[in-house]
Amino acid sequence: MAYSISTAFAIYFVLWWIVLFLTLPFGVRSQHEEGGGAEGTDPGAPIMARMGRKLIWTTLISAVIFGVAMWAYSAGYLSIERLSKLMGTPF
Repeated sequence: MAYSISTAFAIYFVLWWIVLFLTLPFGVRSQHEEGGGAEGTDPGAPIMARMGRKLIWTTLISAVIFGVAMWAYSAGYLSIERLSKLMGTPF
């Protein structure tokens, strides 16, 4: 395998953060939407962010995407030569 464990971990780490920022807006209700809120707070502030659920979903989604990408890489579907040919750049 061309990639070491540290490279795979770095790729997973970056993928995890991207997926986290994609999952953050799901299920968030603002104080304005709920019709309440404390005095002096922003009406767009969330009532309950439910970060625990989002972290679990982020980890699961990232693991699936990473697993599919690693399978595609090991099967030869995802390689530098193939990607450069697809993008039209010489390798």
